[in-house]
Amino acid sequence: KKITPEQKKVYLAFYKPRGIVCTAEKREKNNVIDYLNYPVRIYPVGRLDKDTEGLLLITNDGPLAHELLSPKKHVDKTYFVKARKPLSDEDVRMLETGGDIGAEKQTLPGKVSRLSPERTSFCLTIREGKFHQIKRMLQAVDNEVLYLKRLSMGSLVLDEGLDPGEYRPLTQEEIERLKEHAGKQKSSDI
Repeated sequence: KKITPEQKKVYLAFYKPRGIVCTAEKREKNNVIDYLNYPVRIYPVGRLDKDTEGLLLITNDGPLAHELLSPKKHVDKTYFVKARKPLSDEDVRMLETGGDIGAEKQTLPGKVSRLSPERTSFCLTIREGKFHQIKRMLQAVDNEVLYLKRLSMGSLVLDEGLDPGEYRPLTQEEIERLKEHAGKQKSSDI
């Protein structure tokens, strides 16, 4: 039998700039894998829309990626959002209640924080990753996303020292916390 040695695990915190597509598909123009041009096979954990920037975990650790993306786990993801119109108290209540965004199932409740005085900028934490979820949540309250940036995923936080397009390896402590976090999150934790 031919035995191949286990490849060293790679964990990168990448500040995805706008315009990069979160796919390992080489035929896709501006894909994240070609952009990074990393020397070993890696892939993004989850997706950010082409026009969204922010934290993206890149790895070759399939089991961890599965744990973080499993629909049963509901790992928190926090985004900075700039909206076209100010959020009303009712809008905030609706975002925090969850609801119908045209998906098969209703969204889980979100959490609005750090609402700016003009009420057009805020942080929104969600526990799912439905297609265009935040954009659709704002549409459901008759609003529109002007700018979207992922700040965190689970215990991993976007490094303020990174500029868009830069990445860095995760520390051993970050890897351990991320694995712990992914292992503990369950759908019953909602």
